[in-house]
Amino acid sequence: MISTKDAITLEDKYGAHNYHPLPVVLAKGDGVYVWDPEGNQYFDFLSAYSAVNQGHCHPKIIGALKSQAETLTLTSRAFYNNVLGEFEQFITEYFNFDKVLPMNTGAEGVETAIKLCRKWAYEKKGTPENEAKIIVCSNNFHGRTTTIISFSNDADAQKNFGPYTPGFLKVEYNNLEQLEEILKEENVAGFLVEPIQGEAGVMVPESNYLSKARDLCKKYNALFIADEIQTGIARTGSLLAVCGECSCQGHCERQPETYVKPDVLILGKALSGGVYPVSAVLADDDIMDVIKPGQHGSTFGGNPIAAKVAKAALEVVRDENLAQNARKLGKVFRQEMETLAEESDLVESVRGRGLLNAIVINDSPDSKTAWNICVALKDNGLLAKPTHGNIIRFAPPLVMTEEQLASCVAIIRKTILDFEK
Repeated sequence: MISTKDAITLEDKYGAHNYHPLPVVLAKGDGVYVWDPEGNQYFDFLSAYSAVNQGHCHPKIIGALKSQAETLTLTSRAFYNNVLGEFEQFITEYFNFDKVLPMNTGAEGVETAIKLCRKWAYEKKGTPENEAKIIVCSNNFHGRTTTIISFSNDADAQKNFGPYTPGFLKVEYNNLEQLEEILKEENVAGFLVEPIQGEAGVMVPESNYLSKARDLCKKYNALFIADEIQTGIARTGSLLAVCGECSCQGHCERQPETYVKPDVLILGKALSGGVYPVSAVLADDDIMDVIKPGQHGSTFGGNPIAAKVAKAALEVVRDENLAQNARKLGKVFRQEMETLAEESDLVESVRGRGLLNAIVINDSPDSKTAWNICVALKDNGLLAKPTHGNIIRFAPPLVMTEEQLASCVAIIRKTILDFEK
């Protein structure tokens, strides 16, 4: 097997330098663990940015992949296949929508939702053609296509990639007054929002922000579009992050009809358990039916492997009670981190929901402190990654046990306290 040193050397020489990985090479994964080529074991506390909520190489999901791969892999949508319809019925009933439009990547899902929102505005709301505007939040992260970076605050993602796509208005995240003011403007078609801003540093909104934002969208006849690519599929302690505000107290994985239902829902990442690129956009008939043959699609979107894998991935979330586990362990983790923050001047604050959490390091975002802490965590057997300079995001697979979490807390605690010495 190739060594860690050789793997890094090859990537540096032959691969585009569009990422800055932690200096570790992963060769194997199982559940909450990953291993490097030399056999060193680590706890995975990033979960491929929440794509492997069901754990690495979950046997049921891998079984679905293998079985379908040996039978039929791709037909394109030029023909029907015998798998897609079953998946479409399953996912729409699972999330309580009429229709689903399957794609591959999260960014494709966001692009699909943007197109759907604009077309709905022209054909159902009566917005003049080419005048539709979509509201987004400051410090958002919805992907890196040309359209998406056009409404990004991230200079690295945006600079020197123009000209930028028009048609977007920006408001502060978690600011309902500002949202309502902009919704009053002419030709506003929708509001695209991450229920919790993950890449921005796990920014959790105030209670009832999402439900009130949805109500404002209804008041002004604009679509409420929830990007749950990272926060969905049980990550935040409920099936969707929008579930965290509703009357079911986070039990929407059993009562999907009760949650803060968006007009358009975007899913990806853990929709396949990290096994295959699968994304999906869900909406009811009055919205989805504006898309007609030839107006949107993808050769791989809705392929048989994706359909089988995604169905198995959602069944794992349901059958193994992963939302409940994330809710329970998330509370424990934040309590432990808050205790650590009281003992260490390095930890400024703790925030999160479910098993999507972050600690803010008491240093400048321009410093390398958070990065160096993550390198030290790696040396102690736990993998995490900084975001926005001085924030460390912690997002382990949702199959983690209390005993494993206790071991991870001990590693984080030791690393932080030793780092101060």
